[in-house]
Amino acid sequence: MTDSASALPRRVVVTGATGKLGRAVVARLRDVGLDVLALDRAAGRDPRDVDGEFLLADLTDYGQVLEALLGGVDEHAGRVDAVVHLAAIPAPGLLPNATTFANNSAATYNVFTAARAAGIKRVVYASSETVLGLPFDTPPPYAPVDEEYAPRPESTYSLNKALEEEMARHFCRWDPELTLLGLRFSNVMDVEDYARFPSFDADPQLRRWNLWGYIDARDGAQAVERALAYDRPGAEVFVIANADTVMSRSSADLMSEVYPQVEIRKELGEHETLLSIDKARRMLGYEPRHTWRDHVS
Repeated sequence: MTDSASALPRRVVVTGATGKLGRAVVARLRDVGLDVLALDRAAGRDPRDVDGEFLLADLTDYGQVLEALLGGVDEHAGRVDAVVHLAAIPAPGLLPNATTFANNSAATYNVFTAARAAGIKRVVYASSETVLGLPFDTPPPYAPVDEEYAPRPESTYSLNKALEEEMARHFCRWDPELTLLGLRFSNVMDVEDYARFPSFDADPQLRRWNLWGYIDARDGAQAVERALAYDRPGAEVFVIANADTVMSRSSADLMSEVYPQVEIRKELGEHETLLSIDKARRMLGYEPRHTWRDHVS
């Protein structure tokens, strides 16, 4: 792990740049002085109406991905030093399963392969909390859940994320100089989403599907910045959540009521996340700065 800003790449491509997390990531990376080329396939967008460098690209088309990462697109020239790959159909059930799988798997394969072809050694990509076994209809093996047990995908969307993590391991085996970091983001929230959080208290079952977790988009962006500064080759995955839950009730009380049979492996703080961020803290220096509790009276 390094805290040095000098370890950050100079020019970064961010895919999925118009999404909730993508917008926060682009803003943060530009704020810390990085040269960001934002990519997305948002229908109806005119690149001239988007602040900063923006390119419409279909990531399921390998040629478009390769051209963008090689820096060969008119008015977007320049060597790309790293990629942040966030683009995807963002959740299960939005489109037919086969469509979700075809889009997300092709996009990630194309980004990994094009990055390698372009000589880019650092890729940070969005994995998902869903690989942990969401929606936890089958209880988790223990809590807080972490990266130590094998992925347990329960949907086509999470199956694809689990396969992306496996693909990353093999890419790094093929090229030992690569750094491919998968960030298992929890449910991404903006400040305006927090007004409804108090309503969750009425029924702990409403949010048990991800152990009452969330990630403030700004803290998700912080995790991406930290991951871009990580300078050790190889494939790693990290759970990225906020330090607390979405609930006013204590974490121990929630587990006792909803998952009484699940082993609790540590003494829990009052509202401590049940999606362990210990590995991200230890290896990336990640530390959430935001909480919904600061925005709801």
